[in-house]
Amino acid sequence: MMHRLQIPLAFLKKDFYNEISYRFHFMIQIFGIFFATLSFYFLSKLVDQNASSYLEPYGGNYLAFVLIGLAFSHYMLVSLSGFSEAIRETQMMGIMEILLISQARLSTIILSSSIYKFLFTSFRIVVYLLMGALIFHVDLSNANYPGALFILLLTIVSLSCIGIISASFIMVFKKGDPIAWGITALSWLIGGVYYPISVLPPWLQKLSWLLPVTPALEGMRMALLRGYSFPQLLPTITALVVFSFIMMPFSLLVFRIAVKKAKIDGSLTQY
Repeated sequence: MMHRLQIPLAFLKKDFYNEISYRFHFMIQIFGIFFATLSFYFLSKLVDQNASSYLEPYGGNYLAFVLIGLAFSHYMLVSLSGFSEAIRETQMMGIMEILLISQARLSTIILSSSIYKFLFTSFRIVVYLLMGALIFHVDLSNANYPGALFILLLTIVSLSCIGIISASFIMVFKKGDPIAWGITALSWLIGGVYYPISVLPPWLQKLSWLLPVTPALEGMRMALLRGYSFPQLLPTITALVVFSFIMMPFSLLVFRIAVKKAKIDGSLTQY
């Protein structure tokens, strides 16, 4: 068991020491969370009075609605771009080829490279929710935390599938990743991050459900703001499980093909 954990722990240790060497950057991120939350708090004073019908399914509080979307968006960004950033970093450090010729499985290398990013993002999410609850009085007293956590884990898996495909593009083409950019842009626009998808035209609402972000955010908001039980969250859970079941083996296959092509082209360590 410990042998299997050696590689993830080694990646985690490396990234942790790298992060704590930039303490000022860490403090800036914490202040950034506070100012972002404060900005949306003042915005909610305006929105709550004019969008009650759209926000009613979520409890009627725009700050609570957008706070979950804002916190979730950090997971989305890490899932979509974390793997490609890790690959580019290993290429710049000159250790990509060493990793790939080691005895470690390819999937282990991919997943281990982003463990720290996900853990640090989890810390930032806790800060967001604590600020919302303690400073801005966001009501999470009825939240189904196990249900929200389960949906979050499924969301990370489903978005990571796209992230691995994005990393495959970087492996071959080095720069200009249209996959992560396109999914991120669509998620901001129609995924319900900053506003309910009910404000969109009907045809865009239907299109939005093709993105894993939309059912994930819907499920997390219902779990945290309305206290939905696991049976009530089943449609969201089913959608994310089906998406992950289809996309995970496909994304790993695409990455293997990308690595093989990079080896043939001799561009494995180029960036």
